[in-house]
Amino acid sequence: MPHYVILGSWTEEGIRTVKDGPQRQEAFRKAVESAGGKVVVSMHTMGIYDIVAVVELPSDEAANLLALRNGQQGFVRTTTLKGWSDAEFVQLVQKL
Repeated sequence: MPHYVILGSWTEEGIRTVKDGPQRQEAFRKAVESAGGKVVVSMHTMGIYDIVAVVELPSDEAANLLALRNGQQGFVRTTTLKGWSDAEFVQLVQKL
């Protein structure tokens, strides 16, 4: 299943209501599962991004819909990167 790295930054509303963060985190996990995927890891970070998550989702379309739905809530702005595991990268390079 494809992997996606999601980098998130709090919006003004998101940081203002940060105490609701654990509930939003659980809602995010459920949304990923409802889309047919799973959260591999979710971390709160310091620096340019406030949240980093690695998720598995069935398709780019599912990842895009998840990002759009998450963005509609207005608590976080995201950047999503498609990723390949080391094993997947090896298989890719062997095709060169």
